[in-house]
Amino acid sequence: MKDCGCDPLALTTAVNTLAVSIADGLNDEDLALVAAILIQLGDTLETIAAQRQRCGPGR
Repeated sequence: MKDCGCDPLALTTAVNTLAVSIADGLNDEDLALVAAILIQLGDTLETIAAQRQRCGPGR
């Protein structure tokens, strides 16, 4: 993902469409679990990115 030349509106539309598609196939209990898992995944990726930025090459 080195080239981030995509349209931000297209990206948000794609994410929204994906969320609606996932939610459509799940009951409320499973949807809550998937949402919690994806939040944890996002938080963990953010932590890794912050650590890489802080502890990157030359530090």
